[in-house]
Amino acid sequence: MRTKLLKQKNALKARRVRRVRGKISGNAEMPRVALFKSNRHLYAQAIDDVNSTTLASVDGKKLGLKANKEAAAEVARTFAETLKTKGIEKVVFDRRGNQYHGVVAAFAEALRANGITL
Repeated sequence: MRTKLLKQKNALKARRVRRVRGKISGNAEMPRVALFKSNRHLYAQAIDDVNSTTLASVDGKKLGLKANKEAAAEVARTFAETLKTKGIEKVVFDRRGNQYHGVVAAFAEALRANGITL
């Protein structure tokens, strides 16, 4: 019974990811920022979809931060610094099927506060 519910939940999230991903794309001037949120950590990467390359990334686990709002702001600050060193100021935000609420919203707001235009 439990596995059936998990399969259904995973299938619904996969549909949301495909739906969001079908509407956005990144390039070298304005990359796509894909945010992955697990129950414990946050990960983000800036992706150039035209050339299929990762331009910058940040790992909340390596920074020793958990997946909460305060840590999301710190991860975003670090990521914004990395993006600025690469000369990237405008990005497209890919929430990867997560609701724009809580940790995801805190990450996006912190990126904006650190000078990255979403």
